[in-house]
Amino acid sequence: MAPPAAKMVAGASVGNLVEWFDWYTYSALALYFAPAFFPSGNATVQLMNAAAVFAVGFMMRPIGGWMLGAYADRHGRKAALTLSVLMMCFGSLIIALTPDYGSIGIAAPAMLLFARLLQGLSVGGEYGASATYLTEIAPHARRGFFSSFQYVTLIMGQLLALAALIALQFVFLTPEQLADWGWRIPFVIGAGCALVALYLRRQLTETENFTSAKSRGRESSLRALARHPRALLTVVGLTLGGTVAFYTYTTYAQKFLANTAGFSKEQATATSAAALFVFMLLQPVFGALSDRIGRRPLLIGFGVFGTLLTYPIMSTLATANTPVTAFVLIVAALLVVSGYTSINAVVKAELFPTEIRAMGVALPYALTVSIFGGTAEFIALSLKQAGHENWFYWYVTGCILVSLLVYMAMQDTRARDLNA
Repeated sequence: MAPPAAKMVAGASVGNLVEWFDWYTYSALALYFAPAFFPSGNATVQLMNAAAVFAVGFMMRPIGGWMLGAYADRHGRKAALTLSVLMMCFGSLIIALTPDYGSIGIAAPAMLLFARLLQGLSVGGEYGASATYLTEIAPHARRGFFSSFQYVTLIMGQLLALAALIALQFVFLTPEQLADWGWRIPFVIGAGCALVALYLRRQLTETENFTSAKSRGRESSLRALARHPRALLTVVGLTLGGTVAFYTYTTYAQKFLANTAGFSKEQATATSAAALFVFMLLQPVFGALSDRIGRRPLLIGFGVFGTLLTYPIMSTLATANTPVTAFVLIVAALLVVSGYTSINAVVKAELFPTEIRAMGVALPYALTVSIFGGTAEFIALSLKQAGHENWFYWYVTGCILVSLLVYMAMQDTRARDLNA
């Protein structure tokens, strides 16, 4: 990787890391702040309320994908990346500074909801802009490897959110302090880091693909995007199973271990963090592999093994009696999911022409993630509350099966010319 390219990847990736640290801090800390915003004697109901706000935040992602995607296609990838991280910063500050329900009543969950809506706008635009940027700066033969760093930093952001929680749990605070006020600390850290990322992103160089397309005066609009219905539907189909599986084995896994398998909060957090670390390391490996054998074989592998193994893994995980067993099961699941996560960004970017690429990647992806990924936790917890938790295992399996049918029907995108 040439030094200029390494600098561009680092600049885009650090900002992506901070964005996702802020986004996932909510999920990692939900076990602790849910009682502050949603008073109730039932822990599952409190988590359901927190998960509902998490899901509602996802509903803003399509709007963010459209707004910031269009902004990136008209004003540049750099400008959109800078704006998205600024919005995330404000969202984290609001959560960190909002008093609890006992102090301001219903205004507390209302402020929490507003902050997550703002962060949803940010994340909705971040995905398309960063996926497009990393794909466009990459050499043709290494696009899979370069773009895999989007999920490396996405997972690293989630991992650092868990690491911050572990540090507070085991080193700095008592359980009472963490539940009372300590959960606010990671949100403050996230807001501060967002300012650093904002500075780094202002130093980025615009991609040659965007500069060239802009000089040719190519149209960038929803009307232009609508002329690519097959690509839009392909993004929806290939995302559906992947996003449900991803959120099941990452953000929900921590709660599943504590709320279903019976592990302590500390054990659940540590096990999830260890599995995520392995998952993060797998992304460049799978991304580089896709540069050699193509994108489609990896996607089909995820679809086949995800369909066959989801129910056995989830049902066994529910009865796991040691953290090691739980770790092995989650890593096995994430190994399968890596066939999707490592290359989904580059595949989507390769489907669209330059002038609508950021919006083409962001909008259908954000819609699908909002409907299926953002609701995964809530559906799982609702089914558990209703006494039918195993139905969720079949739900995840069915979503992956739908995506498998799309993978089987689509063409490989590895050879696509991004300037076409």
